Amino acid sequence: MTFKPHGKHLIAGEWIAGEQSFMSEPATGEAHAFSVGTPDLVNKACAAAEDAFWSYGYTTREQRAEFLNAIADEIEARADAITQIGTEETGLPEARLQGERGRTTGQLRLFATHILKGEYLDRRHDEALPDRQPLPRPDMKMVQRPIGPVAVFGASNFPLAFSTAGGDTASALAAGCPVVVKGHSAHPGTGEIVAEAIHAAIRKTGMPAGTFSLIQGGKRDVGQALVQHPLIKAVGFTGSLGGGRALYDLCAQRPEPIPFFGELGSVNPMFVLPEATKARGAEIGKGWAASLTMGAGQFCTNPGIAVVQKGAEGDALVQAAADALRGVATQCMLTDGIASAYKDGKKRFDGRNVVRPVLTTESEGRNALPNLYETDADDYLQDHALGEEVFGPLGLIVRVSGPDEMVELAKGFEGQLTCTLHLDDGDIAVGQRLMPVLERKAGRVLANGFPTGVEVSDAMVHGGPYPASTNFGATSVGTLAIRRFLRPVCFQNLPDALLPGDLA
Repeated sequence: MTFKPHGKHLIAGEWIAGEQSFMSEPATGEAHAFSVGTPDLVNKACAAAEDAFWSYGYTTREQRAEFLNAIADEIEARADAITQIGTEETGLPEARLQGERGRTTGQLRLFATHILKGEYLDRRHDEALPDRQPLPRPDMKMVQRPIGPVAVFGASNFPLAFSTAGGDTASALAAGCPVVVKGHSAHPGTGEIVAEAIHAAIRKTGMPAGTFSLIQGGKRDVGQALVQHPLIKAVGFTGSLGGGRALYDLCAQRPEPIPFFGELGSVNPMFVLPEATKARGAEIGKGWAASLTMGAGQFCTNPGIAVVQKGAEGDALVQAAADALRGVATQCMLTDGIASAYKDGKKRFDGRNVVRPVLTTESEGRNALPNLYETDADDYLQDHALGEEVFGPLGLIVRVSGPDEMVELAKGFEGQLTCTLHLDDGDIAVGQRLMPVLERKAGRVLANGFPTGVEVSDAMVHGGPYPASTNFGATSVGTLAIRRFLRPVCFQNLPDALLPGDLA
């Protein structure tokens, strides 16, 4: 059965058409019309979310777990239609969409299981000490409580796992917070059908209609109205540094500033240590090429930089990476805009004398081919633009003279989502020198692998120091993501009848 989008917004349980519309720009198949969001729709959705919070925010963990599982069920019930519209809109292969759908539903089910355990509430109890001298101590109980309505911006590169029912939405709903999603115009049909799944789950489980709303399209005024709406208490965002920083500033400038949990991009440097280079440099080079070009390089954890020691062994690694990249076929990028930005990023490298081309190609239209460049540590540290993310299959090799220069280079990197060490037993001493630097630079440090796989689990951290993200104490992936939308409240000497259900 072919899915035909109706192109409406979902506001407080009602599908609403707008006065203006925009056309989707699919990689293949038919374009569809979608209503354009407005600040007035934002106001209605936020008011509905606030109204819903007075009941949804006080549901039991069992009720919310049932709701999250119901969303997962409804998404799976629409599996074929989601794959169909998702592949048309994004150009991603069916296997990728199917895998991402599984990650999305698995994430919802994981959060459901996690909140049932109750450990995320960090409950604490200081019993009263009425006889303590010189002053008695009151009875104090602390628990994490939901903060209120949350705004979520869909991501361009993950139409499912980081968009309508993705990690930000799932973690906010798990915490007890209603959500207003601004859908991404790169995949509005995918956003619509997932919103239908959430709507069905709301009706199935009896949740308030305003628990979830989806606003499609719209210009900057819609995003601005959403983050500045006085009823919104936090924002989740995955996107560009420029767009994210603008929204972050708006959140900070509000009469009531609110947290902005933005994931803004990263070059995810890999440090290939000497003994590993000697023993398996060619293997690492080939593996890097595969990771660099996975999904046309459109992952926020794409390892865009490899730090390699000078010399013949390092040269062999570079040659192996270049040879592997030459065999990579043209890949369709998610949008025309992303493809254009990728070409602009390549031009940035072509115009710099401090950068040496290793493999250069010309990409046409929405299709991309890989590119590889090389520079030295001194030149890299003196040219800030070399450290800016190029969203796509472009790699930069930074050559160093030895471990000392490698450590100094590490100190010069900005905040990252990930840093990777490729090392053998003989590299441990160098690794020990690098680790104090890398753990200050990244939210996840890994060894002998590639960072493009992000496990949804209890221990995962997907965040890092700015500009990787705007809140270094948070993660947008894994169960710890729920804590972003909670705040601690202490209840002193309250009778049990007045305590939240999680404390009583």
